[in-house]
Amino acid sequence: MSGALILVLALTSLIPVYAKTHGAGRICGEHGGRSLSTRPHSVSIAEFGAVGDGKTLNTLAFQNAIFYLMSFADKGGAQLYVPPGKWLTGSFSLTSHLTLFLENGAVIVASQDPSHWGVVEPLPSYGRGIDLPGKRYKSLISGHMLHDVIITGDNGTIDGQGLVWWDRFTSHSLKYNRPHLVEFISSQDITISNVTFLNAPCYTVHAIYSSHVYIHKILAHSSPGSPYTIGIVPDSSDNVCIQNSTINMGYDAISLKSGWDEYGISYSRPTENVHIRNVNLQAASGSSISFGSEMSGGISHVVVDNAFIHNSLTGIAFRTTKGRGGYIKEIDVSNIEMSRIGTAIVANGSFGSHPDDKFDANALPIVSGIRLSNVSGIDIGVAGELFGIKESPFRSVALYNVSLSMNSGSSGDVSWSCSYVYGSSKLVTPEPCPELVRVDNGYGQGRTYVTTNGVTCPLLNLDFL
Repeated sequence: MSGALILVLALTSLIPVYAKTHGAGRICGEHGGRSLSTRPHSVSIAEFGAVGDGKTLNTLAFQNAIFYLMSFADKGGAQLYVPPGKWLTGSFSLTSHLTLFLENGAVIVASQDPSHWGVVEPLPSYGRGIDLPGKRYKSLISGHMLHDVIITGDNGTIDGQGLVWWDRFTSHSLKYNRPHLVEFISSQDITISNVTFLNAPCYTVHAIYSSHVYIHKILAHSSPGSPYTIGIVPDSSDNVCIQNSTINMGYDAISLKSGWDEYGISYSRPTENVHIRNVNLQAASGSSISFGSEMSGGISHVVVDNAFIHNSLTGIAFRTTKGRGGYIKEIDVSNIEMSRIGTAIVANGSFGSHPDDKFDANALPIVSGIRLSNVSGIDIGVAGELFGIKESPFRSVALYNVSLSMNSGSSGDVSWSCSYVYGSSKLVTPEPCPELVRVDNGYGQGRTYVTTNGVTCPLLNLDFL
């Protein structure tokens, strides 16, 4: 092979390919046209003997109501109306062609008695639970292999009463893994809007193996001290829109996942084509937006734009480790405002644990095509910590127009820390690490150069923005 051809191939490998998100930036626009018109049939939960006093257990009433409404699936579907009141219940499942409507003042309250929650097997792409090996409690509201389901209302509330679960988690007294508030498995055409979610035992909304999920105008809140509570988790799912929402959680606000080590590799379903926009996020002990670390099925083609991130340990985090396999690639993050953030941008190639000792340590993840632009921040502790993997460095990481104002406790000498990461930068303050610094060393104005293994090559097309 000629030296010229080798040089061309080297340069090609360094060219960041932009606008390769396969239309992810249009997902919310496409979902936004979906009608939330009233179903032709509607019943109230009170018609099935439910009592909204906050004390009477209404699990059977919810189950019976949904069983009845299944008969309308081929007649345009039906609505289950929840009037004002406090409706105590254990876990129950939805059905296809159903709208669950919570009136203003309606609160679905989760029972704190574990016997009121079903128990189900671990998810196949995880092989075990997140908290501990073995089975897990069924989510409060769940759906399996459903389509055309809407959870909406006039700002009604679903309260998971998570404190008892958080205490069991921290005291290591859980019998099974904690439940989520809402979970859809292998479902499609799901809409969640105009609802407040409080105090999730673990995740607030978990969409796994699902397609065309639209989450709009929700409020999700858990105590800042709640352990490992996460807001919205697209997990091995595609065509997901999250927009116009406020999420304040104990750990992560939004976390994209796709399976854990050998189980996720075997299941091989990625999370892709995700659009997140116009969101207000807070993550007390985690990240406002995170990718991984359970990402063994792959995460790609994600667009995040217009987010306000505040009071979080980490702003945006890309997490993985040896043994994960999979990839995180083609991620575009833009128009982000940050305030009071510990570390603004994190990429960590040594994050998280393994489900068991059967993982393949040689299954190395790939992280590439990460682009962050138009990011501003005030009261920032550390600008960035980007630590790749020696055997699989993070590549094509591009920063453009990033301006971070450090707080009084920061040291200018340690604003950025990097290793095994390569990419480019332009208009970044404070000055990023050498691995990302735009330089002009005589090869020509207006270009960025990356030196790898002693060879300096221009990184093309940085001026795309």
